[in-house]
Amino acid sequence: MAFKFTEEQLNTLDKSFLVGLFLQLQEQNDNLTAEVQDLNRKMEVLIEQITLANKNRFGRSSEKMEVSNQICFMEVDGGIVFFNEAEAVSDLDAEEPETLEPKPARKPKTVGKKAADIEGLPINIVPHYMTEAELVAEFGENGWKQLPDVISKRYRFIPAKVEVDEHHIGVYVSKTDGRIIKAKHPKALLHGSLVSESLAAAIMNGKYVNAVPLYRLEQEFKRYGLTITRQNMANWMIRLGESYLAVLYDYLHEKLYDYHVIQADETPVLVNKDGRTAGSKSYMWVYRSGHLYEDNQIVLYDYHKTRNSSHPREFLKNYSGICVTDGYQVYHKVERECDDLRIAGCWVHARRKFDEAMQVIPKEQRNESNAYLVMKQIQAIYREEGKLSKLSSSERLMQRQLVINPLVDALFVYLKKMEPTVPSSGKLRTAYTYILNQENYLRVFLEDGDVPIDNNASERAIRGFCIGKKNWQMIDTIQGAHASAIIYSIAETAKANNLKPYDYFQYLLEVIPKHMDDTDRSFLDDLLPWSPNLPEGIRKK
Repeated sequence: MAFKFTEEQLNTLDKSFLVGLFLQLQEQNDNLTAEVQDLNRKMEVLIEQITLANKNRFGRSSEKMEVSNQICFMEVDGGIVFFNEAEAVSDLDAEEPETLEPKPARKPKTVGKKAADIEGLPINIVPHYMTEAELVAEFGENGWKQLPDVISKRYRFIPAKVEVDEHHIGVYVSKTDGRIIKAKHPKALLHGSLVSESLAAAIMNGKYVNAVPLYRLEQEFKRYGLTITRQNMANWMIRLGESYLAVLYDYLHEKLYDYHVIQADETPVLVNKDGRTAGSKSYMWVYRSGHLYEDNQIVLYDYHKTRNSSHPREFLKNYSGICVTDGYQVYHKVERECDDLRIAGCWVHARRKFDEAMQVIPKEQRNESNAYLVMKQIQAIYREEGKLSKLSSSERLMQRQLVINPLVDALFVYLKKMEPTVPSSGKLRTAYTYILNQENYLRVFLEDGDVPIDNNASERAIRGFCIGKKNWQMIDTIQGAHASAIIYSIAETAKANNLKPYDYFQYLLEVIPKHMDDTDRSFLDDLLPWSPNLPEGIRKK
């Protein structure tokens, strides 16, 4: 227990002692004040984390603004002016688009749509006629004539079935010299294996398109009388990916370099047997063609054990152009090392951080907050960008310079002016630090009409993999991870180009093995997802 002086005792103490005691108490008070302030800052951060955690768990995932009284700002004669500029912000009450990627226009319901839907499907005619005895009983002898049939159509679903193709190969021997020859026949996909092109395609479609784990596929095949273990299937996927599909993957990698703009992202994945301690994170990287190129889309996965800069450096070593990414500094490091590579930033990531900052503010105070004003300006930028989706690259660039560039300038002037007033910690400080550090990268889209404003397309391209890993949790081996990257790439590229993944996989496995001894790889041009030489049934109508 601390000693306490009484008033009588204090009156007996000399001045020098009292001065020393006061200074000591003053120092202790300063230390306690600093500790309290530090605890308050930590408490604020903790409250923010709890608030965001609850929002992420129970709240809306959308980052759209909910209020209608829109405010925007820009720089005029060196000052910040709040305004409602007619051209740029007259329709601020308009709903913010969820995505800026072009969507096919919703077609009105047309006459004959049902017939179009079933066009190309095999038709089984099922007759329903009255017997002559029934007709006589109804109409009397020769009392009727037959009219054109009424036709009623309905779908019939035929469940999967398993059959065995038994190839009988003719063998012939010469009567003179004993020479033996065999009739021409297709080689097995994998030596000594029962796997066929159709079965392999079914497994690839199940696991890499529909995110069904191999153990569930094993159970499903058993229901159809087919005994295949998950080990069998895993081995097939690795061998088929490495032996055949890798040829097309490498060719698509070369083709990706033809695009002036590409996009990149990455996501963690667990690989069981990678030589490290259990739970060590590996990463699946994704690279895709810029989403403003509507045709000939390419999506490529690339597996690595770490997240360091050597991986994008290797993947992009021969690339010259612009790569859209989030704010991960590894990409910026690669840009500094490559003269022909430029990195563009993602406005969604910048907006998201201010949205998080706004969520930890009490609702009644949000409309007056710093984060709110910034979010409204970003919303105005997105709305104006959304109006440019149908324009050509040059037209889009011109409009960005005329309309969007002033909005971006105004935003960064405001941010730099307000930055000294932002608390030294918390979500708002994080948001300010991020967007100001990313300014040069966030402005790149203003200089090139082919550059998208954000990296949402990459996040969507990797979503199929993320859904899958929730089901199968981890990949067993590094070899399996590399094979998965190849197969996922083919699947996502097929989907992006409006192909049927199952049919595409089957076709590739039928054609590629025939050319494995070719020194010329030109046959791959006919296998590209946009090739006019693909069989008609592979492309969705």
